[in-house]
Amino acid sequence: MKIYDISQEVFSCKVYPGDPAPEKVTVCSMDNGALYNLTKFSMCAHNGTHIDAPSHFIKDGDNVDHIPLEKTVGKCYVAEVFEDIDKEGAQSIILRARSTDPESAKRIIIKGGGVVSAEAAKVFAENAVDLVGVEYQSVGLVEAPMEVHLILLGAKTVLLEGLRLQDVEEGEYFLFAAPINLGGCEGAPVRAILMGDF
Repeated sequence: MKIYDISQEVFSCKVYPGDPAPEKVTVCSMDNGALYNLTKFSMCAHNGTHIDAPSHFIKDGDNVDHIPLEKTVGKCYVAEVFEDIDKEGAQSIILRARSTDPESAKRIIIKGGGVVSAEAAKVFAENAVDLVGVEYQSVGLVEAPMEVHLILLGAKTVLLEGLRLQDVEEGEYFLFAAPINLGGCEGAPVRAILMGDF
């Protein structure tokens, strides 16, 4: 089995414009005579590799601690797409995923420069996709992400953002992208991995 780490390192990660960046502070250091090393840190729930829960854009939507883990763990399909994804493009991705295993079509990961359009988001929502993942820090157009978020989060589709997929080829994988259990929060960091050749 080959394991791919598709997460960003937190303190050097990409940050969505306007969000606070992660910071760390050394509380105790053995180099300074302490008996142990101890670090504290702060970060935005949407820094680096993270998920968006429905409550990020949906009033009274589910928070991170109410998302079924089955949505973030299981077979997935990585689709390599370099153009913006329209309705037909999304339908093609679903068909390719289903041809490998219907279970893989529940979790769609987009590799490349393809941006999920509102029309593509509707296709994913209509097909009951549990999770959509992208390399960008936000699903949809960076300058206008709300429409795509509302469509997908409104359908209780989990959004997995900020992935690193340069070493991953198109195809079927097993995804582990369970979020940190941040009670009452609209998003959470994830140590996302893919497992291939299972």
